[in-house]
Amino acid sequence: MTATESRPAVPAQEVPTALPLQPEDPPRVGDFWLRGRLSVTPAGYLYAARNEDGMHAVVAMMAEGSADDAAARERFERAVDEVPADLIVGRNTDDDDDLALWAAVGPVVADNGSSSSEDSRQIAERHGAEILSAVLMDRIPQLGKVRGPDFLHYWESRRRPGLFRLWPLPWPAALKSASWLAILLSLVTMLLLMLAALLIAWLLFKDKPNVDPDPLIPPPSNTVTVTITPTTPPPGTPSTSPSGSPSTTGSPTTPGTSPTPGGTDGTIPTNLPSSGSIPTNPADRY
Repeated sequence: MTATESRPAVPAQEVPTALPLQPEDPPRVGDFWLRGRLSVTPAGYLYAARNEDGMHAVVAMMAEGSADDAAARERFERAVDEVPADLIVGRNTDDDDDLALWAAVGPVVADNGSSSSEDSRQIAERHGAEILSAVLMDRIPQLGKVRGPDFLHYWESRRRPGLFRLWPLPWPAALKSASWLAILLSLVTMLLLMLAALLIAWLLFKDKPNVDPDPLIPPPSNTVTVTITPTTPPPGTPSTSPSGSPSTTGSPTTPGTSPTPGGTDGTIPTNLPSSGSIPTNPADRY
């Protein structure tokens, strides 16, 4: 590449006319949906907006600090009244003392590349900037000599958007400019994915054995359960004395044979005391 050859021209990056809205910005004021920020000053904000009828406008809205100052609110209303009436397409009044004042300047011709569209946008932005400048009083000419510290409003540090009332709620009016077809297709796609997941889970686990085994039930048998009921020995049978030696009462025993416990019918006596002596002290039992 020689020095005489010219390099291809790089197109300049297009600067957007409006910056994206921030989380603290209201999505809607009055009948206008805010689309982006045009400028920010200590007095308030300029927003690009559009109403539900498709009319574009520039909304000037007071900041949180200026909206709490009665004198600043009065200057804002006076500046709005000075704008030609045919350019004010919407506003709120000072009766909404709990809200930030705003005014919509327009209408702005939709951006179609024509000069009329650019002119209408610049005119609306200029009037909106003048309204906020009246609140700041930064365009008032100096009457005397400049002395002392610079003038600063006490509320200039509170630059968040002013309070606003969002009623009625934006749903479903916010979706009027969106595609209902796209939302419907997304819901149908989510439903199909859920049904496919359920079908796959059923096919995977339909033939799986039970994790917990079935309870074991013993088969029936001819086993007979015999219950021995203790009975009192009949009179005449030998018994054991508390000291452990057999008693002499009853029938004598044959020498060489040991007395069988219980009666002659093979029953086991239950009234026999335990071997050993019974302690007299209750504490000795433990």
